[in-house]
Amino acid sequence: MAFSLEQHDPETYRRKARIISIAMAGQLIIFGLLFSMLLTTTFGSSVWLNALGVLLGLLATSAMFAALRERPWMTEMRYVWQLKHHLSRISSYLQPLRRAVEEDNRLALDILTFYHQGMAQLAELNGRTTDDDAERLAEKMQVKVKREALGLPKEVTTFDPHDLSAFKQK
Repeated sequence: MAFSLEQHDPETYRRKARIISIAMAGQLIIFGLLFSMLLTTTFGSSVWLNALGVLLGLLATSAMFAALRERPWMTEMRYVWQLKHHLSRISSYLQPLRRAVEEDNRLALDILTFYHQGMAQLAELNGRTTDDDAERLAEKMQVKVKREALGLPKEVTTFDPHDLSAFKQK
């Protein structure tokens, strides 16, 4: 299934990310303490029962989070998770993609363009500056020049993970 870049307000994303992180941490603490208290009250005091209580608290928090992740107010969070997942998949194919770009492979050019755009968007959403890595900037410029020479559009807003199957993973 193809993934498309979307526009989200960085301030809204960061605010929601902070709120959700604090809420989940609080929920983990409360559930961990609750399960630990229930277990030690029922079976006696033990480090293992306390650890089991924390583990059960983690499982309960994870289950609640999984149930809530499809809610409309989680849209930005869900989008960033998906973006990170796709960028991670692409990064495992960077070497074969770079070799294919040298051969003017249009699919590799599209995927690398999407990758650079996604990395820039992720940095913007997280309130960070884009990577000042000279190698990455040179690669981005090389891809831009090749796209212009081949008459391809400057931006690529969609990515189909199945396109990576055309390249041998390192």
